[in-house]
Amino acid sequence: MALRMEFLGTGTSQGVPVVACVCPVCTSGDPKDNRLRSSVRLTLGEHELLIDAGPDLRQQALRSRMQRVDGVLLTHEHMDHVAGIDELRAFNYAQKRAMELYGLPRTLDAVERTFHYAFAKDKYPGVPELNLHPVGLEPFHVGEYRIIPVEVMHDRLPVLGYRVNDMAYITDAKTIAPEERAKLQGLDVLVINALRVDPHHSHLNLEEALEIVADLAPRRTYFTHISHLLGSHVMVSSMLPARVHLSYDGLVIHSDT
Repeated sequence: MALRMEFLGTGTSQGVPVVACVCPVCTSGDPKDNRLRSSVRLTLGEHELLIDAGPDLRQQALRSRMQRVDGVLLTHEHMDHVAGIDELRAFNYAQKRAMELYGLPRTLDAVERTFHYAFAKDKYPGVPELNLHPVGLEPFHVGEYRIIPVEVMHDRLPVLGYRVNDMAYITDAKTIAPEERAKLQGLDVLVINALRVDPHHSHLNLEEALEIVADLAPRRTYFTHISHLLGSHVMVSSMLPARVHLSYDGLVIHSDT
């Protein structure tokens, strides 16, 4: 089964450039140094899924010319990953059906609180129509596609990554327990966060991300959830080992396994 992944955004919670910052990365003329908040679009046969729906979703959907979304896999409830859920109502109108959201019960509870108007008994006309599907650590299906959740720790907060066939997407990780790393063996493509060079209390830095890559030995790796403190796309790319890449907004990759 061929999988297509499009990086809708590859930046951290502030995006790049950061508001009011005049560092060399934030003032770079290289479009690959402009990063919206992290999200990807997965094309699985005829199905279209998003992983996360952050505050830049409208801009990302227009740039990507999205005409259909069948569901959204949520990693966790931080606003840089869920703040764009209201934009999904455009797909409600276009597709004439509710949007399917998948995530941890805790994450879906936060969605209900944040977008309370979408779940009111007497709904205001035009609010997003959302169907919530709680998931845990066991595999589940979206249509005929088997999705394997992978738990990572974002400091003390459990966050879900997702594996589909031989492609996996991990964001906001600081640590991954051995039993969860086992779910990431034999990958063609690993997407994982690499925030910056210096250590961070809740995100992998570049050195830690490279250690995980060396341990898992995927065929290809793409770093995402990147801050301006990591460095420019050109500089960091020149430092990475073979088969390890810095992702950028609009990048499209495929896996045929």
